[in-house]
Amino acid sequence: MNPAHTRSVLQLVGAALCWSFAGVLIKTIAESWPGLAVAGGRGLIAAVFLLVTNGRLHFHFSRAQLLGALGYAACTVTFCVATTRTSAANAILLQYTAPIWVALFGAWLLGEKATRADWITIALALAGMAMFFKDSLTLGHLDGDLLAVISGVCFAGTAMALRRQKEGSPVESIILGNLLAFAIGLPSILQAPALPSTGWAALVALGVVQLGVSYWLYARAIRHVTALEAVIIPVIEPVLNPVWVLIFIGERPTSWALAGGAVVLGAVTARALLSIRAVKT
Repeated sequence: MNPAHTRSVLQLVGAALCWSFAGVLIKTIAESWPGLAVAGGRGLIAAVFLLVTNGRLHFHFSRAQLLGALGYAACTVTFCVATTRTSAANAILLQYTAPIWVALFGAWLLGEKATRADWITIALALAGMAMFFKDSLTLGHLDGDLLAVISGVCFAGTAMALRRQKEGSPVESIILGNLLAFAIGLPSILQAPALPSTGWAALVALGVVQLGVSYWLYARAIRHVTALEAVIIPVIEPVLNPVWVLIFIGERPTSWALAGGAVVLGAVTARALLSIRAVKT
């Protein structure tokens, strides 16, 4: 096995764990702030965290760096707004249509062809998502659901743009994307009411842990995994995200949702183990 690849898979799992707190934290702040303000606030905190915790940075504003930044900003902003307009489970699971887009376009843009195991994992993940949405997807949440799908497309684009920078340092795209998200959300922040102490705590946790630590790990992992692995392995996030919302907010998934989550988790775990075994030194 390749130690760098194995470490990168574990870093993706760690990133997914950090991302999974998005639903409960955003729902907490959304009681006082709109989605755009939340996206902007956490973007600024994440950008500062990544600037402080990374060494020498090179902002050369190449096409790949700028595309990564634009895709990232669009992904995080649309997801934040989607989470305030639909259930946390809907938002995160629809965002994870991303592996489909990477599988379809990764070979063309990166020369990384999807394997049979990749397509089986995607099919099982989609089946699990269909089970999850059996009782929860409604037309009343259509605007939030569409934003979540757009977020998934942007997530796929971000992964491919970051992967194109595998020989360099993709973290600069993430920092620029966070600053762009802050600029987009700034007018909403200036018009929003003051946050209570619990809201500030949730916002700091969003910036430092949910985006900062997660993308610190993600930027390092993507150098040694394919773009498709970088969006398939973190699909464990949808399983964890509604769990935290259930525990802290009481937004309860249905039994079908829990069964679907188990299918997703099983498929991704199997794919990650196969990936580790297949890559040799």
